[in-house]
Amino acid sequence: MAITLIVFLPLLAAIIAGLGNRIIGNVPAKLVTTAALFAACALSWPIFLGFLSGSSTEYVVPVLSWLRSGDLQFDWALRVDTLTAVMLVVVTSVSALVHLYSWGYMDEDPDQPRFFAYLSLFTFAMLMLVTADNLVQMFFGWEGVGLASYLLIGFWFRKPSANAAAIKAFVVNRVGDLGFMMGIFGTFLVFGTVSIPAILAAAPGMEGATIGFLGGRFDLMTVLCLLLFIGAMGKSAQLGLHTWLPDAMEGPTPVSALIHAATMVTAGVFMVCRLSPMFEASPIALTVVTIVGAATCFFAATIGTTQWDIKRVIAYSTCSQLGYMFFAAGVGAYGAAMFHLFTHAFFKALLFLGAGSVIHAMHHEQDMRYYGGLRKHIPLTFWAMLTGTLAITGVGIYHLGVGFAGFWSKDAILEAAYASGSQAGMTAFWVGTVAALLTSFYSWRLMFLTFWGKPRWIQSEHIQHSVHKTPEQAGADTTGGYHPHESPLAMLLPLGLLGIGAVIAGQVFHDAFLDQAGFWNGSITYNADLMHAMHEVPTLVKYAASIVMVIGLAVAWLFYIRNTSLPGKVSAALGPVYRFVLNKWYFDELYNAVFVKPSQALGRFFWKAGDEGTINRFGPDGAAVLVTSGSRIAVKLQSGFLYSYALVMLLGLVAALTWLMVR
Repeated sequence: MAITLIVFLPLLAAIIAGLGNRIIGNVPAKLVTTAALFAACALSWPIFLGFLSGSSTEYVVPVLSWLRSGDLQFDWALRVDTLTAVMLVVVTSVSALVHLYSWGYMDEDPDQPRFFAYLSLFTFAMLMLVTADNLVQMFFGWEGVGLASYLLIGFWFRKPSANAAAIKAFVVNRVGDLGFMMGIFGTFLVFGTVSIPAILAAAPGMEGATIGFLGGRFDLMTVLCLLLFIGAMGKSAQLGLHTWLPDAMEGPTPVSALIHAATMVTAGVFMVCRLSPMFEASPIALTVVTIVGAATCFFAATIGTTQWDIKRVIAYSTCSQLGYMFFAAGVGAYGAAMFHLFTHAFFKALLFLGAGSVIHAMHHEQDMRYYGGLRKHIPLTFWAMLTGTLAITGVGIYHLGVGFAGFWSKDAILEAAYASGSQAGMTAFWVGTVAALLTSFYSWRLMFLTFWGKPRWIQSEHIQHSVHKTPEQAGADTTGGYHPHESPLAMLLPLGLLGIGAVIAGQVFHDAFLDQAGFWNGSITYNADLMHAMHEVPTLVKYAASIVMVIGLAVAWLFYIRNTSLPGKVSAALGPVYRFVLNKWYFDELYNAVFVKPSQALGRFFWKAGDEGTINRFGPDGAAVLVTSGSRIAVKLQSGFLYSYALVMLLGLVAALTWLMVR
């Protein structure tokens, strides 16, 4: 069936490109992997459109019998329902376009077959996750995505910073995965199965039950859901387990788009929505999800306003947008959460790939302070980035019913939070509104610094190394003699296709995602009352996101176009607050002091005192010293003179007789 091909074509392509490597060469490896992903994408859209039209129903395709061990029994099966169909088109569409984009971006890299094999392996793992019919299969894809992301982030393994970022991503995700594993163990303990349909059917009946945990008695569904949510926090980079996400920018830009737009980071949102009946049985867990999502939304947005690396700004934007998705799920608007996941995939992949095009044009310079005036030099990239910015900031006109993708999904989330009527939901609404203002500010700040103003390229060492001239030789202007170049067609075509999604995805699909329970058909919990209440919120609530978007745009224009001295004055006036945000709320420093350094000190102690001082000293090294010393003594005894041997024999005989007499 089509679903089998969708899942296993990327795996087959990864095996061919990975094992073939330099034997088959760059072009065949790229061709096989890219063709496999476009084929998977072409097969995914009809499945999605089938559910959209109502002509398709949920089904399961068995692959093989996996495990039989006592009560624990499960098969490898591919589950296809509306939620899966949404994720299929998101994952395969973005991955296929990232593969195509990489033809141009990675054209000069010597290890292209390995890179494309990693991309396809990553996609296979993500497809395994979203088609899982049981929790163990989901965990298999979950860990596969983590492994592939480690390989992709550390792809340029000769860079120490890339290796450190890959290890950081792997280790931080293991913390979240421990919670996910414990949640799976606890779920099996309670329900006696890991089958997702069976668990979701039984979950409502467990509401109010308790379980012994960590020496106390707690609400059963709260414990299970919070453990599962810890896993989602790690994979989706929520506050506390977010520190790996910005450092993941050390990988090639196509990796950033693939990981941050539609795949790995959305796995946590998908998992919460897939298990929504479990979370609905625990109001406390939903409140925690809402609070963590809202806090992440605000926290990441503040940091995005101060960063200078173009990719890091977009990375913190991803973290913030994921916060929106989680607090939407927390207030029960799972359809709105998935809608934002869907639209976010298009405009965030567009922004990342557009940033990659800018970096490509600027000789791998990523600091926006050294950009400026690029809209005339790379106009196609400029229009693509402008489209993505209009989408993420939520530009639209409510009473006309027109708007870019983010306008529909972000507004839906804010309206749902307000309409939920809960204290946590109301808090999330106000926090989300402030975050929308910050989102508008840092997004337009990125655009103004990059595409407007005078060129500041002469200040960049990266760029000036490519010119091979001194500023005096190159000319008196601020370009330093550098001439940016537009990206090749292989990079521009994905930008155009993603731009279409960023423009129309919200307009076309918002009714299905938000107002049609039949579209979801039981694949998530659909709260019809909440969806209806969203349409009844005050007009000011409906326009809140648009109002703050305009404010953010105006402030960014004032700071970076009208009066460029203002940012320096404001940052100096804010002083400690600005430094606090610029240093990312000092989370890295805190974790380094609390976890990293003590762990390293403990490791050194076990290494020096334990391994070398005890085990080696009295074990292998001690035995070696004993044998060596004994050999030296034995060598001295082997003199070669008969009387020496006779003396030793006599002494031995005397000692033996003495022992017998004493005994």
